[in-house]
Amino acid sequence: MTDSIGFIGVGTMGEPMCRNLVRKSGLPVLAADRNRAPLERLSVDGVKAASIKEIVSECRTILLSLPGGKEVEQVCLGDGGLIATVQLGSTVIDLSTAPISLARRLYAEFEGRSCAFADAPVARTRQAAIDGTLSIMVGGTADTFGRIEPLLRHMASEVTHCGDAGAGQAVKILNNMILFQTGVALAEALSIARAYGVDGKVLFETLTKGSADSFALRNHGMKAMLPGAFPERAFSTVYALKDLGYAIEMAEERGVPALGADVARELMERARELGHDKEYWPVLIRAIEDATRQKKS
Repeated sequence: MTDSIGFIGVGTMGEPMCRNLVRKSGLPVLAADRNRAPLERLSVDGVKAASIKEIVSECRTILLSLPGGKEVEQVCLGDGGLIATVQLGSTVIDLSTAPISLARRLYAEFEGRSCAFADAPVARTRQAAIDGTLSIMVGGTADTFGRIEPLLRHMASEVTHCGDAGAGQAVKILNNMILFQTGVALAEALSIARAYGVDGKVLFETLTKGSADSFALRNHGMKAMLPGAFPERAFSTVYALKDLGYAIEMAEERGVPALGADVARELMERARELGHDKEYWPVLIRAIEDATRQKKS
């Protein structure tokens, strides 16, 4: 892969991923986004701001990092989208989290254009995106994975081939479902501990020494829930609800009960009703705190 690389979508996760890509690959990178601010910041690293039309014209490898399935579908299948305009023989890599059905459709559509497609959603935090230590889960052919893996490793410390088209999305969506349910357990434990006068810091630090230890505890619990820090330029409640919805749809399609996921969605919906929709998703603890106050009043 020696041609210019196209990068569509440089938001919360896309910007640091694009920055690592241009810094580490040594390849020219063209980026497109509706927001000019991240494009201006990336220009310092040598990223050239471009339109999607320019990217399609100049790049044989195009990465997408978009909010969700709706946006991916629009960019790829909408009027003048990538399916209709991409160069034959191009490779399109979707780093977004989107429905499995869409990934499989895009694979078939791009294959029909003699192009390669891989779903490659990313996991871990925005800090991991900045540090280049994301985990990327890839769905696609073995040949495509072999070609794109070196490129993805500029942005990630873990790159896993999960199977055919859609498999990367399946694994990522279920990863997030588990994460959100763990977040619910942490929020409940912290709220109960505080109700009994137990120091939350003591609780969480002690849990790291036992069988309840987890990535979620050390990051979402200790760095967000414990200090009550829920910034807006992070993985928001709205985005978390989107991914959780994908997981619940997967379960419903196969008749699998997903009771824990339903509880997590209920708390996130309540947090959104309380005005926390743009804040970092561990803010779901506010829904538990609100329910606690209502019972006491």
